[in-house]
Amino acid sequence: MTTTRSSAPPTQPPPQKVPPLENGDHLTRDEFERRYEATPGLKKAELIEGVVYMPPPVRADSHSTPHAAVMTWLGTYWIATAGTRLCDGGTLRLDLDNVPQPDAALMIEPTHGGHARLSPDDYVEGAPELVAEISASTASIDLNTKLRVYRRNKVHEYLVWRTTDQEFDWFVLRGSNYEGMALPPDGICRSEKFPGLWLDVPALLRRDFVSVMRLLQRGLAAPEHAEFVSGLQRASNSPPERK
Repeated sequence: MTTTRSSAPPTQPPPQKVPPLENGDHLTRDEFERRYEATPGLKKAELIEGVVYMPPPVRADSHSTPHAAVMTWLGTYWIATAGTRLCDGGTLRLDLDNVPQPDAALMIEPTHGGHARLSPDDYVEGAPELVAEISASTASIDLNTKLRVYRRNKVHEYLVWRTTDQEFDWFVLRGSNYEGMALPPDGICRSEKFPGLWLDVPALLRRDFVSVMRLLQRGLAAPEHAEFVSGLQRASNSPPERK
């Protein structure tokens, strides 16, 4: 009589642990996103020129309150302008080395002629028409490396509120360079890509948000805003262009 020896099932190797995301890491976009998703409780991290940036905790007066004001201003415009989309702190897949998470991004929907699109896994891919950042000072990454990244990826308008310096920068893409929009004598900056998006810069800097919103309402009532909304509607009804 012969007996057969039962063989134990092959041992499976333990699952590989995903390394945590660390400030200053040099990563590919795919590895950045893998580590981001595997890091619980992470609020914000960005990949800028292949380097991971993780900002410190957000302070109230220098960031979170100004952020709320800018989002209220942009959000009011978005609600009044069918065919646009506003993202609050959303991740942008700009290119293989840059995955920023700007404070705000206002875009024209791709169905209405916009350049950015939503990926199957629900990220914005490509350059929104307008990006806004709340920054501490001129020396921050927002006015240096990020500015070059947004310019290279053709974000048409880039807004930076330097809360510590009490300055507001509005950059417009001209060819391959950003030009700072000079503040008109009336103190009102008007968006090129989003007609009717008007900003009373002096009022914003002194945090007179009632005046900021009052001026925006004037912009939304202007004929150019109505024409813009009509144009977006026409674009959504147009047949797709042949490639």
